[in-house]
Amino acid sequence: MYGDDAKFCPKDGTRLMPFASAGVTPIVESPSSPRSTSARAPTPELGQRPVINHANMAGQVLDGRYAIVKKVGEGGMSYVYLAHDVSTNERYAIKILSPALSKDENAMARLRREAALGIRLAHPNVCHIVRMGETEDGLVYVVMPFVEGEILADRNNKTGFLPLPMVVQFISEIASGLHIAHELKIIHRDLKPENIMICKRADGTEYAVVMDFGLAKERKAGGELEKLTATGIILGTPEFMSPEQLRGKPLDPRTDIYSLSLMTYEMLTGKLPFEGRTQQEMMIARLRNEPIPLRQRRPGMDFPEAVEKVLLKGMARAVDDRYATTVEFAEALRAAAGGSGSAGGGMLGRLFSK
Repeated sequence: MYGDDAKFCPKDGTRLMPFASAGVTPIVESPSSPRSTSARAPTPELGQRPVINHANMAGQVLDGRYAIVKKVGEGGMSYVYLAHDVSTNERYAIKILSPALSKDENAMARLRREAALGIRLAHPNVCHIVRMGETEDGLVYVVMPFVEGEILADRNNKTGFLPLPMVVQFISEIASGLHIAHELKIIHRDLKPENIMICKRADGTEYAVVMDFGLAKERKAGGELEKLTATGIILGTPEFMSPEQLRGKPLDPRTDIYSLSLMTYEMLTGKLPFEGRTQQEMMIARLRNEPIPLRQRRPGMDFPEAVEKVLLKGMARAVDDRYATTVEFAEALRAAAGGSGSAGGGMLGRLFSK
């Protein structure tokens, strides 16, 4: 610590500059804390704000409220961190938006609209948005509950496929969360195994949680919001996009039902129902070809024929030929599987009646 009148470092003669305050501040380590091995950031010039490294924010306090513990994921548009509220010690997942995205006015208008909707999505099978904030430095972030578990894609890759009763249970729970979103006129539009977390309750039983409603949008938003989606952001994952998404047509909840059907097929077989050497060929196959029969994908596994019929209806190319709601799809799958799944008929009915 130097005195107020000190202008140069007595050791190396370096000119001393006051440190400017900012929305993101370092966490002060106690003497007993392990010393950080990261390089010290250069002291900013007087009147300048420190440069924020969005990709490496562990050990900092966001907005004076969220102590960032570690990075848990990243994508093209954001970085996701585990953090805890310094007042309540409650754990959260903090999504830090990339500088390019946060400077895009159209994209930010869409995301703020989505955040306002997402806050209403509190449901045991949905990881909803708690709040969206912005620091004085212009860093934009989204706060969500921290959900711990195994990503469905990892579970599927590890085991190859999942047993039918387990699939029925997970699909019932996913459908329950989606149903609430659809009732609020929100569609997810990026359903995929990477966006489903398999969590454990205190008693050891598992349940599914739908993640990342960051691409969700209001169903009847009008032309203005439709234009906001054309911001250069890929809205959806090509492998699980519906035909109407691939064609850029208007979407409704039945596009989520299509993606949910694809996910169900993959959970049961370990493979997708369409083939192609490239991503483009896979997309064309979805627009032109019929799905590969379920039992052909897993020879020797005697799936009930009714299960295959349910999936074919859910994956129908024409929107009007699909189930109207996730409720109908999940109920039909349970019935076709002969009541398989720990959710059971009565439990499933109670889930959807809420």
